[in-house]
Amino acid sequence: MKLSALSIVLSVNAGRIAEPQKSKLDEKKEKLQEINERPLVADMDRDDPDYDPAALWQDEFKTFDDLTHEEARDKLMLLIEKMDRDKDGEVTEEELTVWIHYVQTKYIYDDTERQWEENDTDKDGRITWDEYSKHTYGFLTDEQMNEEEEDGFSYKAMLERDERRWKASDQEKKGYLTKEDLTAFLHPEEYDHMKELVILETIEDIDKDGDGKISLNEYIGDMWIEEEDGEEPEWVEEERKQFQMFRDKDNSGFLEDDEVRDWILPSEYDHAEGEARHLIESADSDKSGALSKDEILDHQDVFVGSQATDWGDAIVRHDEF
Repeated sequence: MKLSALSIVLSVNAGRIAEPQKSKLDEKKEKLQEINERPLVADMDRDDPDYDPAALWQDEFKTFDDLTHEEARDKLMLLIEKMDRDKDGEVTEEELTVWIHYVQTKYIYDDTERQWEENDTDKDGRITWDEYSKHTYGFLTDEQMNEEEEDGFSYKAMLERDERRWKASDQEKKGYLTKEDLTAFLHPEEYDHMKELVILETIEDIDKDGDGKISLNEYIGDMWIEEEDGEEPEWVEEERKQFQMFRDKDNSGFLEDDEVRDWILPSEYDHAEGEARHLIESADSDKSGALSKDEILDHQDVFVGSQATDWGDAIVRHDEF
């Protein structure tokens, strides 16, 4: 998963609007704006007459796989210059952490803009459930909608789940979504009022026997499918130990609500900081604690497979960053 875009989440109490409640992404944006002299994502100034939301989601003609090694290297060099905020020729863990937060947040902004343009079909500045459901599921026949596949998947169940999330995103019960509401719908992990739903959806995805909790076999089965002749990877045994020693806190043999929360939404863990630390450990050949341009380029594959380049997409669209 990639991190939701923001604004103010308003709650209604006894008929009047309460004080604005900040989402985690609001807090992340403010933190980054303290570090950056310029806005976090400059092209998000919607009051700018030159602002063009369509430009954010136009498909690129190339994917990362279409680039030659030399093209990818040249474009990565341009990103490195942006990561190196103080222009001292090295990218520190702090600079890399700030950069990853930026990439995550920009993805969320861009995703929301793209979905907004696609789903606000009457261009009235709001998206109703009817607009969204018709755009997303309207191409399906009744037979396709009700068909259930072997693994239990069905479009009908997906539509019902989307509608449940839609209603939770419309916190003020307006009957439509604003742009901020749409962001909560698309990226619920970023909003406190959506996190219980994230936990519920995670359990539903992994809980194959429908008992409302996650067993060890279901936990492992979500990450690795056993093959008849395939040898079990070493990391699978490590995950079993993680489940038994750390995730299943009450030793019940299952993960339930609070345990699932601690697993997928840890309160004290900064994923960007963890990723930055991992990248430096992987590419810091001279053990200086920071990365030179050459060290990053020498470990290009590591960076392409990381959040620092949005899994290669930021290299293709480097000029937007």
